[in-house]
Amino acid sequence: MTRYRYGAFHGGPDPLAAPVDAAGAVDALADRILDGSSVRDALRDLLQRGADGMRGLDDLRRRIQQRRRELQKSGRLDGLLEKVREKLDEALDSEKSALFPDPSDDARFRESMLDMLPDDTSRAVRELADYDWRSPEARAAYDEIREMLRRDVLDQQFKNMSQAMQNPMSPESQQALKDMLSDLNSMLDKHRRGEDVSPDFEQFMDKHGEFFPDRPESFEQLLDDLARRAAAMQRMLDSMTPEQREELADLMAQAWQDLDLAAEMAQLQDNLRALRPDLPWNGRQRMQGERGLGLPDATEALAELADLDALDAQLGQTYPGATLDDIDEEAVSRALGRQAVDDIERLRELERLLREQGYLTDRMELTPKAIRRIGRTALRRVFADLEAGPRGDHDIHDTGAAGEFTGQTRSWEFGDEQPLDVVRTIGNAARRHLAEASSGRLRLSPDDFEVRETETRTRAAVVLLVDQSFSMVMNDTWRAAKTTALALHALASTAYPLDALQVITFANLARVVSADELPDLDASNIQGTNLHHALMLAGRFLDRHRDAEPVCLIVTDGEPTAHLINTVDGLDWWFNWPPDRETISLTVAEVDRLTRRGVPISWFRLGDDPRLEQFLDAMARRNGGRVFAADSDRLGDYVVTDYVRARKGRRRVG
Repeated sequence: MTRYRYGAFHGGPDPLAAPVDAAGAVDALADRILDGSSVRDALRDLLQRGADGMRGLDDLRRRIQQRRRELQKSGRLDGLLEKVREKLDEALDSEKSALFPDPSDDARFRESMLDMLPDDTSRAVRELADYDWRSPEARAAYDEIREMLRRDVLDQQFKNMSQAMQNPMSPESQQALKDMLSDLNSMLDKHRRGEDVSPDFEQFMDKHGEFFPDRPESFEQLLDDLARRAAAMQRMLDSMTPEQREELADLMAQAWQDLDLAAEMAQLQDNLRALRPDLPWNGRQRMQGERGLGLPDATEALAELADLDALDAQLGQTYPGATLDDIDEEAVSRALGRQAVDDIERLRELERLLREQGYLTDRMELTPKAIRRIGRTALRRVFADLEAGPRGDHDIHDTGAAGEFTGQTRSWEFGDEQPLDVVRTIGNAARRHLAEASSGRLRLSPDDFEVRETETRTRAAVVLLVDQSFSMVMNDTWRAAKTTALALHALASTAYPLDALQVITFANLARVVSADELPDLDASNIQGTNLHHALMLAGRFLDRHRDAEPVCLIVTDGEPTAHLINTVDGLDWWFNWPPDRETISLTVAEVDRLTRRGVPISWFRLGDDPRLEQFLDAMARRNGGRVFAADSDRLGDYVVTDYVRARKGRRRVG
């Protein structure tokens, strides 16, 4: 009988994970954009924070910071100096104990020489190099110092190399090590000259592979490991006090001299610096642990801290031109594990799907498809706040107003005025009822409804004027105004596709805003509320659509303070606060022009400025329109429902 064993999956991304939802990501983008972010900031925020079921870059950065704190508390950098000092004191105590019973002058001379040793540990070790120890225990302790130095300096530069060496090192092993360093420097020199070293690397590993227990797979991997460890060693020296730095450098130099490798190591350091100048070769790192770290452990800790710093910058994506492709997957895996690499891959897949499914361009800009979806999100926000009641009821009760039936049906959408297809609607509800295996009465859901298509449609020309002046930011009403513009565009383009819609923003000047500009639209930082110019542009738009029912909606938080003027160089603008007579007169003249064309204006007043209230009330009486005192939370509700109300009287066109 065949037996099976089950365990955790370690082969990459979870094969049972939910697929990446690009449309859901666009909805998440929409929420951020409607809360005031630019498109690029919203996309960056999405990647940083993640989406439903998907970890973002911020989560990885938090784990990096946690690992940094762990490393910084792992120990002190002077561990080797501490161990050498302890062994040296042990050797001196043993030697003095052996000399004390001896009454000879030689013993007294030796005691005097030991007492005269410098306080500097490295100099003391150097001066004892030729000392003839009386005590076997003292000799063993001193020899252990020298072996410890040799082992540590080797493992500091070549990870775990001492595992492949005899202890103590034989002359044959020492010569093999020297040959390895000579061949390594020759290969690095060749690479510095721009020559291909791939064949040399294969030969090098065949000949000297026993010195590299981790077995690098390529020359680049070998170079990166050696360079990052050399740079970490230099930063370790920089992080010490001047006295500690001098002692450690001297001890390391003695170790390389004992191994007869000083010249080869100097050449290796020069090659590594030249080939990897991008690494942080200088800088101080504060370590706060209690135990002293040996040279290899301290070097590895500092190398990992440098990797974490570089990786944190990559994950932060704050530098110009940053992309997810900049993130080093090997560094992520080394620091945070394979699962973190899978998280990066899902974010990259999200970006790819956003482009492939038509939501983002290659320049990471929103497409019309994405803008329509964001508009629907804005519309959902607006209608989530709608109160029950007649406001928003916009059915046309004229028989035949929708035209002749085409024989086709489609799903009902908000704003549809066509008659319901009762048979298909009930059929949809019955099929859903059976599929859900529901019991009880058959209930209709909004998704069940279908309407009968007609040939004739009615249309309106809708112009939305949005105050873009700096006061909209100061009064915290700009986000609501932008959401309203997006919601109105979505409603007009989906529920009423034959309607013509134009959005005009006005500050010191007015301008027409296209649909693709709406998500990134921001308020102006220039003073001025040029309603005069905005009404002129609105009149021109409505003149181009005389066969449609005109709908004019104006959102503002201040009375007019600017107007257009003619200069020798052309049109310019004039600002004054409080508003001068000419500004008011020119603005009122444009309102009168729209009134003569039969264009009622709906005004949406933000704030409680009494001067604005007085001005808008006068304009409404003059024009026959209406004024709504809307707070920012309900602005979209007021604008959208008034648009639907205004369409009740629109003309039919075939």
